Amino acid sequence: MSRIGKKPIAVPEGVKASIVGQKVEITGPKGSREFVAAEDVTLRLLDSEISITPRGNSKRSKQQWGMSRTQIANLVEGVTNGFRKELEIQGVGYRANIQGNNLKLSLGYSHEVDFEVPRDVKVTCPKPTEIVVEGIDQQAVGQVAANIREWRKPEPYKGKGIRYKGEYIFAKEGKKK
Repeated sequence: MSRIGKKPIAVPEGVKASIVGQKVEITGPKGSREFVAAEDVTLRLLDSEISITPRGNSKRSKQQWGMSRTQIANLVEGVTNGFRKELEIQGVGYRANIQGNNLKLSLGYSHEVDFEVPRDVKVTCPKPTEIVVEGIDQQAVGQVAANIREWRKPEPYKGKGIRYKGEYIFAKEGKKK
């Protein structure tokens, strides 16, 4: 039995949920999202809760049970609160700023890096050394943050680069004479 799958998903006030076949559509104050569940699970909307049960006892239906519940719970979380990733830039002269729909990054290269921000994600720079990625789709927010971090990953000797806020980088010792 899936511990995650057994829990019903509470639909909060101000959020509208509808189920048509295997398609779940969630609409809230931040936007609208949808998810199509696999045929291995049954979806039910009772009062203000969505419950998911597996069809049969196969390994695949058990796998889809917990995964579908988590995906739908993330839809509800996204349209109510949204998702957020914070990045820090460390290094002398390293900075970021927003110009229109582009994120301009100065990361020690001979040129500035222009990162085009997707439409479904909002990127802000409260300080020149901080980047905040926000949106209603958890996967898109995480992917954009990972793509930005990819331009200059934190290196283990001086710690320079782009890191997630609160991320610990294990510092290596340099060469000894």
